Amino acid sequence: ALWILVCWLCKLVIEANHHVTSIIPESALLICAGFILGGIIWGADHQQTFSLTPVVFFYYLLPSIIVDSGYHMPNKLFFSNLGAILVHAIIGTCWNAATLGLSLWGCQKGGAMGDLDIGLLQYLLFGSLIAAVDPVAVLAVFEQVHVNDVLFILVFGESLLNDGVTVVLFNVFDAFVTLGGAQIDAVEIIKGIISFFVVAFGGSLLGMVFGILMCFLTRCTKNIEIIEPGFIFVVGYLSY
Repeated sequence: ALWILVCWLCKLVIEANHHVTSIIPESALLICAGFILGGIIWGADHQQTFSLTPVVFFYYLLPSIIVDSGYHMPNKLFFSNLGAILVHAIIGTCWNAATLGLSLWGCQKGGAMGDLDIGLLQYLLFGSLIAAVDPVAVLAVFEQVHVNDVLFILVFGESLLNDGVTVVLFNVFDAFVTLGGAQIDAVEIIKGIISFFVVAFGGSLLGMVFGILMCFLTRCTKNIEIIEPGFIFVVGYLSY
């Protein structure tokens, strides 16, 4: 609770001093605030008392980040440019993963990787792991300088959707590596393609269901608006 309170206070101070954010990007200020808070915690007992684990990040921090992004997303711009966003998110991410994996594999075949005993599937697995880029700092700068709305929504929408593509690619290549190249046949490849559509359309369907649920719930809170933020947080975590 103290950690969240300090984060909110830092955000409050930054928002109250827009002349500072006009010079230094907000994301840079938040990073500096994180360094200061971490230094205070470390200086209290000179040892690491808290570590950011995947469980903490994926189950407690990430859902609120996704809810905030979706809640403030410009819907009209997003859906009017959905085709271009999907091209960047799906084709672009797959292209990144394939070119990264194939390039590293080609470097190994050319002798630039030394004596590494790694196959093509492992390189493609690594490529899928780092193919998706989240331009958080870029979006923060875009908001500060007020770039063209279409450019902003293209980068923003791609950063929202490329994570799902990366998750599917990683799981598919991880399964292929576990099976081994000799065990991969047409059935396994078809399963990988189907899993992509299940994750993509299944996630969209769940989002629509919980979005509609949120609409009906907020219709009933006209006279008790104080509980609306609670509904937003609960439904957001529940859908995640």
